[in-house]
Amino acid sequence: MDRKLIFLDIDGTLVAALSAPSPRVAQAIRGARSRGHLVFLCTGRNLPIIGRDILEIGFDGIIASAGGYVSVGNEVLFDSLLPEALVQECLTVFHSNGIFCRIETTEGIYTDPQMEELLRSASPDPSNSELIRMQKEIESGLNIRKYEEYPRRGAYKLCFTSRDLDSVRKAREVLGDRFDFVVHPYGESTACFNGEIIPKGIDKGKGIELVCRYFGATPADAIAFGDSMNDAAMLERAGVSVAMGNACDELKSLADVVCEDVAHDGVSMEFHRMGLCG
Repeated sequence: MDRKLIFLDIDGTLVAALSAPSPRVAQAIRGARSRGHLVFLCTGRNLPIIGRDILEIGFDGIIASAGGYVSVGNEVLFDSLLPEALVQECLTVFHSNGIFCRIETTEGIYTDPQMEELLRSASPDPSNSELIRMQKEIESGLNIRKYEEYPRRGAYKLCFTSRDLDSVRKAREVLGDRFDFVVHPYGESTACFNGEIIPKGIDKGKGIELVCRYFGATPADAIAFGDSMNDAAMLERAGVSVAMGNACDELKSLADVVCEDVAHDGVSMEFHRMGLCG
């Protein structure tokens, strides 16, 4: 098999929410790299919250903050923070519509206190790995800082929670010309809607293009694994797209392949089926 560039989302794909990586999945990734394939993280997480247990598996590069940061080895290919004036505009729009925010920066994460309260009371759809992860972060005591401590030096990404979709619609009317709004799966009885805004022209798909270009390859040589709608751009861009069994139906409809869910080592199972790791 020719060398492939393999891109893996983290939450709901590589690992269940804040769980340790499965030994089978770690072994499959190492096996693929030993056969000459290149494997990259491609995550919405910002760098400070990518756990050491994940990094110790060994990867050839990282696409983080949903495409806002791209590196290969120790070389940074792309690093784009939102200007602080734009961050403040977004916060004003969200807060004026009763939407609570999470600001993800180079230093860490800063959150509205109301967002934490809403997350604690939410009953997430099983396919909403992003909401489940944020709840687990609160439970685990991960160092998420208070909104008032935000240093106002720009941010990679803003996530949001709202009690209703109408507020999200109003925010999109103001910001939708500059940002793609991703709303994650929700059940019919949900009282918490969550999502994120991603700057237009900066996404996981663009990150894949940068990495492929660096290695003299094309996205046709890429295989992408994901489970949520912030993975849509990378699945649409890769030559082969794989949705996890726990993915939302909308993402599954975009994928070439649907593998087992994250709890049953779907990444490892598909690596073996594709002959990536022997």
